[in-house]
Amino acid sequence: MTIWQWYRRRTRPGSQSQQPSKNSNVETPAHQTLEKYAEATISHKLDDSLDFVQGILGDNDDFIMRRFCICDEHPAAALYFADLIDKQHLNDHILKPLMHTTAKGYPKDDNRSMRDYLLNDTLYSCEGRTETELDEIIQAIVEGKTVILVDGLADGFVFSTRQVDKRSISQPETEQVIRGAREGFIEILGTNLALLRYRLPTPDLRIKTIRIGRVTKSKVALCYINGIVNPELVKEVFRRLSLIDIDGVLDAGYLEQFIEDNHVSPFPQIQNTERPDKAVANLLEGRVILLVDGSPFALILPTVFSQFYQTVEDYSERYLLVSFIRLSRLVALVFSLIFPSLYVALISFNPELIPTEFAVAVAGGRAGVPFPSVIEVLIMEISMEVLREATLRLPQQVGGALSIVGVLVVGQAAVAAGFISPITVVIIALTTIGSFATPAYNAALALRLLRFPLVILSGIFGLYGVMIGLILIANHMLSLRSFGVPYLSPIVPGNFQGMKDTLARLPLWSMPKRPGLLHTPNDTRLSKLTKEMSDKAANNTLDPLKVGDRRNVTYGASSPDNSDSSRDHTD
Repeated sequence: MTIWQWYRRRTRPGSQSQQPSKNSNVETPAHQTLEKYAEATISHKLDDSLDFVQGILGDNDDFIMRRFCICDEHPAAALYFADLIDKQHLNDHILKPLMHTTAKGYPKDDNRSMRDYLLNDTLYSCEGRTETELDEIIQAIVEGKTVILVDGLADGFVFSTRQVDKRSISQPETEQVIRGAREGFIEILGTNLALLRYRLPTPDLRIKTIRIGRVTKSKVALCYINGIVNPELVKEVFRRLSLIDIDGVLDAGYLEQFIEDNHVSPFPQIQNTERPDKAVANLLEGRVILLVDGSPFALILPTVFSQFYQTVEDYSERYLLVSFIRLSRLVALVFSLIFPSLYVALISFNPELIPTEFAVAVAGGRAGVPFPSVIEVLIMEISMEVLREATLRLPQQVGGALSIVGVLVVGQAAVAAGFISPITVVIIALTTIGSFATPAYNAALALRLLRFPLVILSGIFGLYGVMIGLILIANHMLSLRSFGVPYLSPIVPGNFQGMKDTLARLPLWSMPKRPGLLHTPNDTRLSKLTKEMSDKAANNTLDPLKVGDRRNVTYGASSPDNSDSSRDHTD
């Protein structure tokens, strides 16, 4: 059934048209517009197809319908949105070749059709295809592509002419490093995929795309390395993505909330990154990367907890220095979680555990404070969270000044007024600094949230409450999984190879296997020969004991002139 027959049957008098009447107040939902015309195809008559497209997209002022002729006798039309396309590319590589075709240039005695002649011999655009379904034609136009319809042809030509202004590739502000690449993902999906291809020039890199969103039809790219990733993981990711039915996906965070295993856990089960080098490193380990058109963040899955306090820089420096820095991050992580609750428990229930001199100083500082320690800490924590949120939402120039004023002026004024003790200000400051030391923002946010129930438990039960809270948190983390992978792997369940890169990082040559928790078909990432060469002692080529006196060294009979000149120069 052609579009003309379909259109006539639904618009002739007396027919039950599915289109809303002019007097009807009920509008067709946006995502159902193309679903109604799923069976419609392009008509051989150009005017019929143009009337159909005009009826759907004609109300837009930026929609252009450019008519012209091909071979002096075939009417044609170019359909596009003026603000979404590259006009120069359209003029030079599509419209100009088509308008320059003449009747003499088209060999009518040839068995080839007009469709093949235009697509293969006339048009210069490298990205061109044909389409017969009108719903696909409409979708291509709204995505920024150009559609060419020719009278007498039941196929439409679709060309990729989309051009949207984009920001330049720069260093991610959320994941800055001292030693490492200075490039980050941007909002354009094609550029992000090019960054991955640039770092992984291998035919094993697979990129599969799927559209999610009834209205936005956002393009989601699933990236993995064939032969390294577990095929079951790819199938599971596709299954979870296919179950998402929502009007629009505006950011990668939308997908994260739908495909994670536990939706009520404060701990993130999927890691996000703006760095292409970090995404490539996880691809080489056997993980899957998700990219969404319009979002500069890539999702890494599956994810374990140890990944949230690791950085790309950990693998660029020597392992001794990196291990020390990583342990300091862990100490800061523990401080940010339990320091306020531990302070409340010691002050309120177990002051005898504090050294005498320090207890006297604390008691002197708390003299005159009208609130108990638990209320004091909660007030300071809430104030710090409000100050942090206000700093993030204000412009950068004003936000920096607000943070300094909030910390210095408000804190000092509260201490001088006797509302807060000085030791409490110190505790909250150390806790805040510890939360800043956590590289992943979403993991630091989870620890900030868990501080409040720990403080309340410590204010009620003392040290017992702190232990109860930590046991509940540990039990919850043990129950978490990310696509079937235990959240605390490789510690629980234990894996010796994985522990080499958990609390500390051992040398790269000592980790020849990929993470065992991913169950990759190819688990070897370091050849045996490389490891054996690294184990051997270095060859001291310029050791004086081996080289000897330079004046008595003969550099080879093949170049006697050079050795004489070198010897004379030395003398």
